[in-house]
Amino acid sequence: MRYVFLLAAVVSLLLLVGGVGAADIGTAGMRNGTTVKIQSGGDRSYPAYITTPEDGGPYPAVVLLHSFNGLEPGYQVMADRLATEGFVVIVPPEWQTFGEAPEDNVTEALVRDTVAYLATRPEVNESSIGLTGFCAGGRYTMLFLPPDRGVQCGCRLVRLPPYSGGQANGTPPPAEFIENITDPMLIIHGTADEASPVADIYRYATELDAAGKYFELKVYQGEPHGS
Repeated sequence: MRYVFLLAAVVSLLLLVGGVGAADIGTAGMRNGTTVKIQSGGDRSYPAYITTPEDGGPYPAVVLLHSFNGLEPGYQVMADRLATEGFVVIVPPEWQTFGEAPEDNVTEALVRDTVAYLATRPEVNESSIGLTGFCAGGRYTMLFLPPDRGVQCGCRLVRLPPYSGGQANGTPPPAEFIENITDPMLIIHGTADEASPVADIYRYATELDAAGKYFELKVYQGEPHGS
């Protein structure tokens, strides 16, 4: 469980609550990763950016889900920075490759297939794989944390409401799956987020607590969505 909070501490230092421009994160002393292909949904092939520590291992791994704005350069820079902290990071396959707002089951299958791919990498400790996301990726993190998704912990960064059903695709909101959650979760949020009101986050945290689910909540005063 300590890996998720180490991950969260590193990410929160790199990026307060959202903006993913490379210039905002900085690139000093980093090495570039590579692009691989993840097969999912039959014959669909998704590009994924993966970066690893220089040597040794096996290392804990992180599946990092981007926002509705797509795979912005800052995500690759962030992945490279996390690799210097001892994580294998895959910026998962670009989940909008075949549609701007895919059905949740399509994205879930992609996350599963990404985790399965990580398990084939010799530098990955397959028992320590975490999931994190920004904006819509944060919603997917909450939605896919219940058991049998192949991940052991979640770090939810920058935000989509836990009571959102997504892009009108009929999927219940993540808050309806609280009872199924077995993984620790870290939630990082800003009080000025209009897209995902902080009141909903407090409500969600209250429900997690009532259900006896382990979580930590970090709130940044005055920070908006994607700041």
